[in-house]
This record gives sequence, structure tokens and C-alpha cells, in this order.
Amino acid sequence: MTEDISNDENKTMVARPQTVMLMGTSSHVGKSILATALCRIFHQWGRRVVPFKAQNMALNSYVTKDGLEMGRAQVAQAEAAGLAPAVDMNPVLLKPTGNACSQVVVDGRPIGNLSAKEYHKGKSVELWQNVTAALGRLATQYDTIVIEGAGSPAEINLKADDIVNMRVARYLHAPVLLIADIDRGGSLAALVGTLELLTPEERALVRGLVINKFRGDVTLLQPAVDFLEKKTGKPVLGIVPHIDDLGIDDEDSVSLEEKEAASDMKKELTLAVIETPKISNFTDFEALADEPDAQVVYVKTVAELRAAKPDAILLPGSKNTTQDLLHLRRHGLEGAIAEAVAGGTPLIGICGGYQMMGEEVRDPLHTESENDAVRGLGYLPMVTTFAAEKRTVQVKADCPALEFLDGALCAKGLPGYEIHMGRTDFTVPVRHPFHITWQGAERVNVWDGALRDDGQCFGTYIHGLFDHDGFRRQFLNVLRHKKGLPELPIQRNRRREKERAYDRLAETVRNALDMKQLCAIMKTAAAECKEWHDDGPVDTMKELLQNE
Repeated sequence: MTEDISNDENKTMVARPQTVMLMGTSSHVGKSILATALCRIFHQWGRRVVPFKAQNMALNSYVTKDGLEMGRAQVAQAEAAGLAPAVDMNPVLLKPTGNACSQVVVDGRPIGNLSAKEYHKGKSVELWQNVTAALGRLATQYDTIVIEGAGSPAEINLKADDIVNMRVARYLHAPVLLIADIDRGGSLAALVGTLELLTPEERALVRGLVINKFRGDVTLLQPAVDFLEKKTGKPVLGIVPHIDDLGIDDEDSVSLEEKEAASDMKKELTLAVIETPKISNFTDFEALADEPDAQVVYVKTVAELRAAKPDAILLPGSKNTTQDLLHLRRHGLEGAIAEAVAGGTPLIGICGGYQMMGEEVRDPLHTESENDAVRGLGYLPMVTTFAAEKRTVQVKADCPALEFLDGALCAKGLPGYEIHMGRTDFTVPVRHPFHITWQGAERVNVWDGALRDDGQCFGTYIHGLFDHDGFRRQFLNVLRHKKGLPELPIQRNRRREKERAYDRLAETVRNALDMKQLCAIMKTAAAECKEWHDDGPVDTMKELLQNE
């Protein structure tokens, strides 16, 4: 459907916002991307639309203007909706640290590390009040809320303490779209099976089915559509095609498998990202991967690193720096990196990767792990000590003259953010490549990062440096010069291309979904619901339904 069915009624703030909730038959079926598409579509129609996900589990996070931490998926959805990211869009964030434990971030601030059992058998339902409070604030500002679930609503072992799937749908009386990924296979069985495992009350909330990531002639799928509608009594609202090269930031490292599968293309420059078990914020390198002359490959082994023959090695952030550092050592990657650096390959570290490049990483409070201290890689004269408080702040920085290899990188107004618990001290004076001029709304005079004397290795705490078009091109041009290749002018406009990507995604999904029927479903659901029920924490979904 390409018809623009927006009208004055849709654009007028109502007593309660219209809602739609996207749930999946499993993780990674495309909920985040489809939610992003709907945010863009409603934004294009002039609605005041906002994304929401009660609880996110991801290592890719972001820092808002007010210094609060949230999941990256809702950042992309906010951008698609024309909004600045705000923590109310994702009030609970779980950041896995290892050994079935996660750092729990509530309303943008970490409250500690909990095991999966501790979280799911007590803490999660306590946080339901934070979820409803965030929804209440959003409801006063927006007329449409696009809600993303997590995993599957049919995970029986987690349902009693659920605060992200059906509990949210029941609380809002939100119509649910159930999504399956046909590219994986078994999508029909997944849709039917998921519905069968829901209670009658939960099934009633599912108002439509969506088949995602379809390749080929959609008419060949009609018998399957007819079967699904007859079997389930639910309409299939659309069959969304597989979209290549979305150009939108990924939610978490599960998508690295797809990146690895697509990394066999050959470009003039190869950048190797060391993929550690607790890699975080790999979105720092997305802009580099979009350049026409650079390919970014993620390597896990010595053999992969050597086979890549990279022009630069990138050490990414980590949610467990000491454990990832020990992983490099145990699996021979420390020696392989040293071998490459000795041969002239530059090494760049960001956040956790930067900390690893020092002489030692200390964790006396066991903030991230049980390791008191771990010897670093030794490329920079510094020691990092983990503190009790996490540093989360947006920054703006200048790069006065970073003497990188045989070139120099210069840039002003580099936007980025810091998100780390480590505090770094230098054992001898060093050259700092970045001058931070703003931290949040405060003007400052702070130097960041460290540059090795020979200009071959540098690190920084600033995430997002390579999103700056000029800095990114200068960096690649220095690598090109080292290989005897001519320099290139700026090739990409990152911000403009992201906007085009959101528009392209919206057009594809708008053409694939029956938007007229979806809007009618949303309008009817909002009219049927007179109020939201503040049920508070309960032990089971059955009790929740009885309370209502």
C-alpha cells in the first residue's frame, strides 16, 4: 500500500496515544528494523511518534545529551522518528559481562551486576515501575508509540517475570504484530507454534502476522499466506522483502555473523577489527565499512588476522576488558598483533581497546570481573584502573595535529561520546591526539587519548570518531598513501546517507505492509482502551490477567 492515509485526526494529540507492538517468533527476526521503519513512516505522515523498548539486552549502547545510557536500537528508531534519543525510550538495559551476568542499567544509570537468576527471579519485576513511569511520560508528549518486544513472547521459562513482551502489551492494550524471519526457514511453524503457546488473552492481542526477509517472487508465497490466515485466524499484514545494505546501525554483535559472511569483497584497503567475546560498540566502524575503498573484516583467530593482511588493526570497545585481554593472550592474538605492528601495520584502540594497549588494566573493585589486574599489550605508557562510577557523557573534540604514520590528521568539532568505567593514568608524558572542548553542555579544556612516539599506534576514549566525514577520509588517505595509492576526496556524507537509508527502509516497508489496515487496528485498539492499568509487579501472567 502506497496510499498516504494520514489525516488531521491522526495528527491530533489524543487522550491516550495509539500504539503498535512488534514481537517476534525469536530473536533477530527484524523487530528492530521494522520498528524503525514504522517510526519513519509515521514521522513522514506528521505524527508525533516515539519508539519504546522496556528492556534491551545489548552491548551496543549510546549516551544521550544528558549523559544517560540506552540501547542502540532505540537510537536508530529515534533518529527515524526525527527525535533526539532519550532514555525513556529504553528504561532498562542489560549489558552482558560474562558468566551469565549482566550490568543492569536503569533509567540510564548502572545499578550493579546481576546474574541471570538474580535478575529474572526478583529484580526484573521490581523494575516494572520504571517501565510504566517511562511510558507515562512518553504518553504526555506523543500521539503514537511504536513498541519493540524482545526475543519471543512464548518463552515460558521467562514469562512469569516478563517486563518487555506481553506484560507491556497487556498494560497498554497494544495491538501486536507477530514477526517471523522466513530467510531462516520454518517461519510458518514458528508463527503457528508461537500463537499456540500463548494464552487465549494473549493471542487476542496479536492482531496481525508479518513475514520478514523474503527473497524471490512473493506470489509464490500465497498458498502459505492462505494457510496461515485459515489456521490462525489472524491476517497476514505483509511480506517484507530482504533488504540488503540497510545502512542503519545494528543492535548487537549477533549481526556480526552477517558482516563476516559479506566480508569477502575486495577493496583497496582492509581494516581488521579484533572480534573479542565481549566486543561492544562495533558501530564505531560502520562508517568505515561504508566507504568505497575500505572493507572492514572481523577476525577471531590468528589465521584470520594473518589471512586478512590488514592495512590497519582496530581494537574495539569491550564490556569485560580484562577477560577480553586474556582471551587475546590465550588464543595467540596478542602475538599476531605484535607481529603485524612490528611489520608496520598501525594499531588503533577505542575505549576498551585503548585500555588494552596500555601497560596494565586494574580492577580492584571487581567492577567487570574477578581479575585484580591484567598485564596490557604494552603499546602505550599508561595504566587503567576501573572505578565504581561509570563515565557517560557526550563530547565534542578537536584533533589539532595527529601525526599518524607519515601523515597528519586534523579536524575540528568531532562529535562523540564516552562510556567507560576505567580511569587512565600515564606513566610518562605522552602526546594526546584529541582536545575535548565540550562535555555535555559544559565547555572544557581536556586532552584525550595517547599517541605512540612513532605515530603508528594511538588510542582514545571517544566513540564515534569515524562518523566525522573529514576525519574518516583523512585516516583512510594516510593508509592509501602508505600503499602508494592516490588520495581521494571525501566520498560519503554520513548524516545525509543515514536519512536516505531511513527513507528507503520506510518506502520498502510501506509498500510491503497493509498500512491502511494497520492504522485501523491501532485506532480501534486505542478507542477500546479507556485507561492503562497500573498493575504493579506480579508473579505470573495469569495473575496479571486476573488483576485486570
